Amino acid sequence: MKDKIQLYGFNNLTKTLSFNIYDISYAKTDREKKEYIDYIDEQYNSERLTNILIHVTESIGACALNISKQDYDPQGASVTILISEDVIDPEQMDVTCNQSALARHILASHAMRDDVVAHLDKSHITVHTYPEFHPYNDISSFRVDIDVSTCGKISPLVALDYLIGSFDSDIITMDYRVRGFTRDVDGKKFYKDHEINSIQNFIDPKTLTRYDAIDVNVYQSNIFHTKMMLKEIVLADYLFNVDPRELSPETRLSIKDQIQKEMLEIYYGMNVY
Repeated sequence: MKDKIQLYGFNNLTKTLSFNIYDISYAKTDREKKEYIDYIDEQYNSERLTNILIHVTESIGACALNISKQDYDPQGASVTILISEDVIDPEQMDVTCNQSALARHILASHAMRDDVVAHLDKSHITVHTYPEFHPYNDISSFRVDIDVSTCGKISPLVALDYLIGSFDSDIITMDYRVRGFTRDVDGKKFYKDHEINSIQNFIDPKTLTRYDAIDVNVYQSNIFHTKMMLKEIVLADYLFNVDPRELSPETRLSIKDQIQKEMLEIYYGMNVY
């Protein structure tokens, strides 16, 4: 389908990209665990996530129309951004589309932690964050859930590289599905309007060299699944407020083993005892 399809009416194929990004960290004391959660809340607050959503909206060729947001007590926030596939007359909008004023308007207030939802015209983008730690072991983690669902000619796959690069991504699980059908002018049904045999086709090769990746695809149903895990563990990247040079070789090895075990459990979806 490299040639452009001449459609009858609207392209009503629904393309949905869903993925989880995990960041792992070693935090031993209660103070370190709290500081890690506070760091994540600050680093990935609603201001930054909303800015990320604006960039995603623009990169897939959509246009933001209206913004509403709510901060919650004791923590958390929600943001809704209405966006359209087509440019709308600014006089019909609360904020001008695709201008820096939009970003300034969104980033005007602060939130501690975030749930972000962006709605496209007949489509949507959602981002949720989940920082957590176990009370009895030394591993903390941060999960980001992202869903991008579009209806029409725009595709969420365009934003993959940017989203992966926007977070500290130790493990990434991705699902992409094309649903429904559209028709050409002769009435023939099309169940895809673009070529794809793997989500990895849409990821920068330089990014892929840093990860081990597995595909599980159901081609006849237009369902694609990819899991990625960072190949190399650089201990300094996983210690929170601790210099690895201050630790004994035995301690460094033990911490690295704990981190590796946590990553493998998440990657394969099973506990290792």
